[in-house]
Amino acid sequence: MRISDRRFALFLMAPAALFLAIFVAFPLFRLVADSFYKISPIAGGPRDFVGLDNYVRAFASEAFTGAGWRTLAYTLVVVTLEFALGLGMALLFTMLGKSSQIWRTVFMYPLMIAPIVAGLLWKFLMIDNFGLIGTLLHQAGILSNPNQIGWLSDPNIVLFSVAIPDIWLTTSFMCLVLFAGLQNIPGDLIEAARLDGARAHDLLFRIILPLLRPVIAVALVVRGIDAARAFDTILIQTNGGPQSASETMSLLIYRTMIRFGDPGLASAMGTIYLLAMLAVAFFAVATIWRPGKDN
Repeated sequence: MRISDRRFALFLMAPAALFLAIFVAFPLFRLVADSFYKISPIAGGPRDFVGLDNYVRAFASEAFTGAGWRTLAYTLVVVTLEFALGLGMALLFTMLGKSSQIWRTVFMYPLMIAPIVAGLLWKFLMIDNFGLIGTLLHQAGILSNPNQIGWLSDPNIVLFSVAIPDIWLTTSFMCLVLFAGLQNIPGDLIEAARLDGARAHDLLFRIILPLLRPVIAVALVVRGIDAARAFDTILIQTNGGPQSASETMSLLIYRTMIRFGDPGLASAMGTIYLLAMLAVAFFAVATIWRPGKDN
């Protein structure tokens, strides 16, 4: 018995579709459904329909709005620095050609480190009293004493401090994506522009970046969503402190669910968070990736 190509393709897709339905679609459905209920944290406890009350409580909460702004600031800092550093390294590796193979391999090593391990590492580097970074800056004469900068204890700079491990971990990912995109730019086009008198600034902003626009859109959206849901590195470094200065949306939802025992409110926060990230992702793709205008 011979089956059609279409039916054969459906058979091949069935396991992946089943996996997505069980582990992605169903949890998302439960997340949205639970946001309309007041749910007891005790298994088998009452479950009362409250409509949009959880959403009203979420928007009225200063902790929720504060975590939202901190998440936005954290994401902008992480993605901006990763893009700048990743693009610079990708351009350098492209200029070096085949001689950069070993350096590219070394540069990718942080991708193999688990985020929680990176968080622990940087916590010991920046922790007060015996942090290695403060000690080295003091020995170099930059700081008057090793504890002059409270990397993880100063509310004014802690959000930037907890972003450092994320930047260190995933700049190599941004570099890898942009480097792959640079390989698709014709060398003849760059050479022709140079012969016409184009300088490095013109090559970058008039030729390279416009041709990389689709790749940049994908890289920024993927890393933006990943950075916006930062959880483990921040949890292990500061647990959202001090004074909630490093509490992002993921940490707030976790605390609302686990520590404060309010699954309904946590589900409402998670739903708003998900819709906001989807809206930003669609806006970013529509703004950056405009293939019709590049033709």
